[in-house]
Amino acid sequence: MTGNRLSKIYTRTGDDGTTGLGNGERIEKTNIRIDVMGDLDELNSVFGVLGSSVVVDSVSSHILDIQHRLFDIGGELAIPGSAVINSVHVDNLEEHIDTYNEELPALKEFILPGGSLSASICHLARSVCRRAERNLVAMSRNEYINPESLHYINRLSDLLFVLARVLNQENCVKEIFWNSERLKRSV
Repeated sequence: MTGNRLSKIYTRTGDDGTTGLGNGERIEKTNIRIDVMGDLDELNSVFGVLGSSVVVDSVSSHILDIQHRLFDIGGELAIPGSAVINSVHVDNLEEHIDTYNEELPALKEFILPGGSLSASICHLARSVCRRAERNLVAMSRNEYINPESLHYINRLSDLLFVLARVLNQENCVKEIFWNSERLKRSV
């Protein structure tokens, strides 16, 4: 089975403010479905930056898989009613979270985004992931969304938080803790 080859990048069909879905339907570019697809594309791009930064092998091995899964979720949105992500994908993320988290010290304070470059990119990806999740949940209030995709995106932001901590540890960079004491001094 062969797909359509993109021989021409521009089509002019979107000049009227609509875009085509994989099922042939045309919808407004301001539709929340397109917002979520854009969030996922942005998140995938941040993963591309993360993958091209100096990342330890134990992390880089998962980045490409996650990028494929994000593309799969975008495909689900492009073809309403389709489902590619399943509980196995969610379980895999949970296993990675548990494995990475075992090696980390327990948290006693909130962490500010930052540290090493790769950890900072993880924090950026986490915040983009949370936006994608919020918009996906909002969309699910009115349209069918594969529940496993919702679970996947939720776990992915958790994984990104843990990965940021792992990358700081691997790069011998101290985490930046939120200083709640400064509030008492400023009053």
